Amino acid sequence: MLTLERVASYRTRTYRTQPELRVTTKEAAVDYVNARGFVMFWPIKGIEMPSLWAAVAGERSVADAHDDPGHVTWGWKDALLGARQWYYAKVLRRKATMISLDVVPAFYALSENFGSPEEDYLYQYRDGTMTAEAKTIYEALLNEGPLHTIALRRATAMTDTASSYRFNRGLEELQSDLKILPIGVAEAGTWNYAFVYECVHRHYPEILDRAREFTMGEAQRRLLSFYMRSVGAVAATDVAKVFWWPKREVGKTVDSLIRDGDLVGGLKVETQKGEWIALPELL
Repeated sequence: MLTLERVASYRTRTYRTQPELRVTTKEAAVDYVNARGFVMFWPIKGIEMPSLWAAVAGERSVADAHDDPGHVTWGWKDALLGARQWYYAKVLRRKATMISLDVVPAFYALSENFGSPEEDYLYQYRDGTMTAEAKTIYEALLNEGPLHTIALRRATAMTDTASSYRFNRGLEELQSDLKILPIGVAEAGTWNYAFVYECVHRHYPEILDRAREFTMGEAQRRLLSFYMRSVGAVAATDVAKVFWWPKREVGKTVDSLIRDGDLVGGLKVETQKGEWIALPELL
C-alpha cells in the first residue's frame, strides 16, 4: 500500500518546499518551471499541482500582506512577460500557469487551434464553442495588434462595469485555448497597471510548427508524464480535474503509460478513496 507520507516526502523535493531547495531568484524560477514542465502561479484549492508560490514561500497560504517576501514572484512574473523565458497565461483551469517553452507545444496541440489562427476562431464561433465576447476581443487584437486591458475594453465596447464579467470571461477563454497571452504591463487604468495582450501565433510563431509534431495521444502522454513526475502519485480521478480532459481520454493516456511501465495503476492509499496511479519509484 502506498502511504501519504511517502507521497508527501516526494513532493517536498519536486515542489521545492524544503527550505534548502527554495527558489530565490528570477533565473532559478525559470529553471524550476523548465524542470517541472508547468506549474501554477498560485496554489489552487482542490487541485494537486506545484506552484511558484510554494517553491518560494513554502507550504503556507498566499499572504494578504503585499510586503510578504513570497510576493517577490509578482516582480519576476511581470519582468518576464514578453521575455520568451516561459509561457505565462491563464491556461490550466483558467488559472495563472507558467509553462516551459519546451512543453507548451503539447498544450497547443490539444487546443482548438488547427493551424490557421486568423480563421479557426470563426469555425469555433459558428459551432458555438467560442463566446461572442471572446470573438470580439480576439478580432480586436488581430486587427489592431497588442493592446493593454484599458485600450482593449475600449476597442471591444466593453468599458462599463456591467461588461466586466463578460470581458474577463472572454480573456480567460482565449488564454485557456492558447489564442492570446499577456506580453507586458502598461501604466494605464486606475492603478497604473494593466496587462498588454497579444495573439499567441504572432508572439510565439514557432509554437504552431512544433505543435504539429504531436498527435493528440502523444501530447497527452507528454503532459501527463510531466505532471506525474511533479506529483509522484494522485487519485486517478484527479487527472481530469487538472487538465479538463474527457474521462475516456484520461483513461487511454493513463493505460498507455501503465503499459509502458512509466506508471503503476490500481493502487490503494491509506485513508483515501478510489484507485491511485503512481511513479514506480514511489513503491
